[in-house]
Amino acid sequence: MRTEIKELHQRLKTTTVYVTHDQIEAMTMADKIVVMNGGRVEQIGAPLELYDRPNNIFVAGFIGSPSMNFLKGAIRTSGFEGPGGARLPLVAAPSGSDGQPAVYGVRPEHFTIADDGAEATVHVVEPTGSETQIVAHIGGTEVVAAFRERHAFKPGDKIRLKPDPRLAHLFDASSGQRLTA
Repeated sequence: MRTEIKELHQRLKTTTVYVTHDQIEAMTMADKIVVMNGGRVEQIGAPLELYDRPNNIFVAGFIGSPSMNFLKGAIRTSGFEGPGGARLPLVAAPSGSDGQPAVYGVRPEHFTIADDGAEATVHVVEPTGSETQIVAHIGGTEVVAAFRERHAFKPGDKIRLKPDPRLAHLFDASSGQRLTA
């Protein structure tokens, strides 16, 4: 059905307003998305713009499936100090932000297995054929990681997960707004 609606929209070349609560439907069908929360517009943009550069935690958690992981902690000059003292990489910290409480956001597919990653304990392994998804805990915080390559993880395994710092997001712990360096 989505395909037929999208084909019709493209063929007619008309402006169409399509209202849905299904973010996958919105991502696949829209040229532009308006994300609303409690009657308030949170962000307007192209699907991948919202996915790659969410303005705030609400948009970051709403767009994408599985949704973005959020780890609470503090910004340090050397990176981000997450739950349980986990060190997570940053490309650059916002100036004057050392010690500032923040939330580190990372999408499941932006994790790699690396010796210098944060220690994580695997709880659930979900092989789908095209990828392997895991549910793990970093310092007591649940995260979902997705890998294109196959891994033979088992529940209880200790692994090291490293987010790609170029694709990580920082949000203000109080306002939920995205922070920029």
